[in-house]
Amino acid sequence: MTGKQKKILSILIKVTIVVFAFWFIYHKLIANKNLENFRSLLKDIPQPEIVSVIGLVVLLMFLNWFLEAGKWKHLMYNIEGISFYRAVESVFCGLTMAIFTPNRLGEYGGRVFFLSPKRRVVGIVAMSVGSIGQLVLTNVFGAIAACFFVYRFVPMDRVFFITVVFFAVVFSLFFLVFYFNIRWLNGLLLSFKFTRKYKKFYSILGRYRKGELFKIILFCFARYLVFSSQYFILFVWLIPGLNHGDIIMMTCLLFLVQSALPSLDLFDVGIRSVTAVELFKHITDQHLAVIACTASIWLINIIIPAILGSYFVFKLNFFGNLKTN
Repeated sequence: MTGKQKKILSILIKVTIVVFAFWFIYHKLIANKNLENFRSLLKDIPQPEIVSVIGLVVLLMFLNWFLEAGKWKHLMYNIEGISFYRAVESVFCGLTMAIFTPNRLGEYGGRVFFLSPKRRVVGIVAMSVGSIGQLVLTNVFGAIAACFFVYRFVPMDRVFFITVVFFAVVFSLFFLVFYFNIRWLNGLLLSFKFTRKYKKFYSILGRYRKGELFKIILFCFARYLVFSSQYFILFVWLIPGLNHGDIIMMTCLLFLVQSALPSLDLFDVGIRSVTAVELFKHITDQHLAVIACTASIWLINIIIPAILGSYFVFKLNFFGNLKTN
């Protein structure tokens, strides 16, 4: 394939990605009744208050993804040096591609195509380390929240509750030990003959020492605090009187359940809403407000970044030898 043909094909792929993304977004926004519910809840609230609160949540969205860009830059430190701005470009591009792919698989492609071709597979492995770190915190905080939930809302004797706490502790320790010893996975893969020939791709796992992994999980923790704060702000604002501890507990449980469910970002709002209602019904009967909060955060955290990321799609370099602007 000639350079000109590669360039034409590259442009066609990029246009297709953007068209797909906007088509999915358009149809999902048109069919989303939950956003209408959110607007109806705001009709009696003063405009300056709406702008202040929603503006704060949007700012937190940018902080969330900038932290993810910082984490991505740090993950790539020993593989291929990238600037923070380049990391931001790749993160937002990945969000655009994630919008119409199952389990956000497109996010990997959106990032690694900003890397040189020989480092793209290794980049996927490095990104997986960051994803595992985020999953570890989701599971640990979710397990803690589950213990409080069981204590508050599930009738049981003391022995059974202690058993639940024990399993929650074991569950959390498993993820923490696995994460901080992720190089063990490298050793495990090397022990199999059929995976040994791919060691040049996953050997990067052996480079992540505990100090590096701790820095990465700090990024994950900061992100967890940020998107938890988004939920907290909206629930406190739209459902006054809720116990703040209950909001935190249910939000952590919501993240835990969501992480276990396969989904497509665009249809994920329905899963999020149903899950949120089932959890929050234990502390409030304002189901419409719960759905509205969940839908608005979906719009702010997923749809807006995906739209912004469409610009960076045109900077993707599929063939590795084409200049991008």
